Amino acid sequence: MKRLRILALMHPTLVPPESLEGSTPEAINTWKTEYDIVSTLRTLGHQVRPLGVYDELVPIRAAVEDWKPHVVFNLLEEFQGQVVFDHHLVSYLELLGVPYTGCRPRGLVIARDKALSKKIALYHRIRAPGFAVFPTGRRARRPARLSYPLIVKSLTEHASLGISQNSLVESDEELAKRVAFIHGRLATDAIVEEYIEGRELYVAVLGNRRLQALPVWELTFESLPASHAPIATERVKHDLKYQEKWGIHQRPAADLPPGLAQQLHHTSKRIYRALELDGYARIDFRLAPDGRFFFLEANPNPEIAQSEEFAQSALVAGLPYPKLLERIVRLGLSRHQARVEA
Repeated sequence: MKRLRILALMHPTLVPPESLEGSTPEAINTWKTEYDIVSTLRTLGHQVRPLGVYDELVPIRAAVEDWKPHVVFNLLEEFQGQVVFDHHLVSYLELLGVPYTGCRPRGLVIARDKALSKKIALYHRIRAPGFAVFPTGRRARRPARLSYPLIVKSLTEHASLGISQNSLVESDEELAKRVAFIHGRLATDAIVEEYIEGRELYVAVLGNRRLQALPVWELTFESLPASHAPIATERVKHDLKYQEKWGIHQRPAADLPPGLAQQLHHTSKRIYRALELDGYARIDFRLAPDGRFFFLEANPNPEIAQSEEFAQSALVAGLPYPKLLERIVRLGLSRHQARVEA
């Protein structure tokens, strides 16, 4: 790939330092994705300009007009502190006519709503847990079709925000309390799903029209106490000390039933297309003890730090981290070119 000018958009607090020297593991963990991407692309010879964006569009337009980047590497997952505004930022990039990495606005809108994405999956006869949505300000009354245990999540937040062991509820009283917590703490609607006991599996997908599903990955728990459910809570996802204490790892899924990996790959591509995703995304499943798998949610523009499951799965598939990043950049450029030609 020729040397490019790449404008990397990210949250202002996540603009990484030039070096890891002097930074604690906890600090590095917060901006590892941004650091890995910026430093790797620079090592490949590209000019990379990080730009912190919170609630201003003017700096983006100024950078595009003055510096004329070949492509924008979009690492923003929110705007004005709102995750539901992420698609507006991408729409602005489209209005500016600049190529960008990751998912288009339509896919971001569809996938962000966990209930909408499940409805679309169910329409395409893809298995998903039973669920109900409780809008903010409305009390939780369990529909008769849903059976305990249930898990309570934010309808639109990402990165397991608001998920803890208390999210798993066993009674109407616990349900009402946890839904009120989501409404009050996160100020979002709540989605309540039937809890699927089993294994947490992830499938990374790359591509716009021609798709590549990467090896199935698994979130494993080596020494979680019996009182804890094996679910992807905030602490499981982000707390390094908690991960070490309970032996929590992300690794290739082992001992899958024959043919299951191929089924997961096929289903992940179907979900990717049905939700109108492109660029790159991660599809999350639960695998029940009887061998059935259930679609949980789709994550467009997932975390792609070198140590995380997406990049590690790509490495197993023969796509080292530098090549993965350049593949993502090429997908953004080729999508823009196809649009221009059309």
